[in-house]
Amino acid sequence: MNGDVISERLTQLGVTLPDAAAAVASYVPALQTGNMLYISGQLPFVDGVLKKGRLGHDVSLDEGVAAARACGIMILAQAQKALGSLDRIERIVKLGAFVASSSDFTDQPAVANGASELIADVLGEAGRHTRSAVGVAALPLGACVEIDAICMVRPN
Repeated sequence: MNGDVISERLTQLGVTLPDAAAAVASYVPALQTGNMLYISGQLPFVDGVLKKGRLGHDVSLDEGVAAARACGIMILAQAQKALGSLDRIERIVKLGAFVASSSDFTDQPAVANGASELIADVLGEAGRHTRSAVGVAALPLGACVEIDAICMVRPN
């Protein structure tokens, strides 16, 4: 897909990619090896504020979906920074979604759809991916969602 199409889709969706977040511990946010780009877990920052809490406790399903979408936006921002252009993404191979949730909350896949649908809307067929969505007791900094990504990329 060409970069103009991706840029147009971002505009149509009302998405402005933020600056890619810096690492908050001892790791790198994105690492390319060969034709694969690994993007570390991204947290849901909305207007610079981290969405905290647990689904099924103090975060609604709609808030969780919006938080996952924010993680998807940051995944794209990390890819843009690492690759120089989202046009280099050949395929999003897999997303891993971690949802801080109460023990009786079972809609982790619905939460993860916030990121999955955004990425497919932006990248088209290249954005369709495999995925895992799991519930966890807690996430870094109290975040309600964290999502990482594996991407296949085109050479420079």
